[in-house]
Amino acid sequence: MPMPAPRRDDPVDPLAEVPARWAAQGLTGEPWPFLAICSLSRLHQIVGRALDELLRGLDLGRTGYFLLTTLALISGGRARLSTLSRLVMIHPTTVTLTVDQLERAGLVTREPHPRDRRATLVAITDLGRDRAREANAAVERATGGALGDLAGLHEDLFTALRPARLAVGDTDL
Repeated sequence: MPMPAPRRDDPVDPLAEVPARWAAQGLTGEPWPFLAICSLSRLHQIVGRALDELLRGLDLGRTGYFLLTTLALISGGRARLSTLSRLVMIHPTTVTLTVDQLERAGLVTREPHPRDRRATLVAITDLGRDRAREANAAVERATGGALGDLAGLHEDLFTALRPARLAVGDTDL
C-alpha cells in the first residue's frame, strides 16, 4: 500500500522516503514492519522528552509521575514495590530508586506489609496525591510542543494503539 501524497500544508515526515528507498536499496519484503516500529519509537522519544520537560517544573521525573498516578488509581493508594514494577513496566531497581526520591520529597511512605514480613508497601501521601493531580492537570492543559500538539488526540491515540498492545500480550496485570 503506497503512502498518501503529502499535502502542501503537511509537515515534512522524515520517514516518508523509506518505501521508495527500501526498494531502491534492494531490501526484500515490505517496509511496513520497520516503519511501524520506527514510528512508535520516534513518537515515544518525542513525547518522552516533552513529558520530562513539563514534569521538571513540578520537580518530578517521568517514572515518579507514573508511580504517583498509579498509586493514586489503586484502591487504598498502596502497593508492593514488585506490583508497581509490574504495573508500570519498569525495572524493580528503578522503582526502588524512584520510591526513595518520592519518599524524601514526602510524596510516598513505605509501610510494612500487614501479612508478609518480607514485603514492603508503598503508600501515596496526601501531598503525593496533590502532586499527581497537578502533574496530570499540567499534561492535560499542555500547549505547544509534542504534548500540546497531542491535545484532543489522547483518546484517539489510546484507541488506535490498544489493539496493537493487546495483540502483543499487554494483558498481564
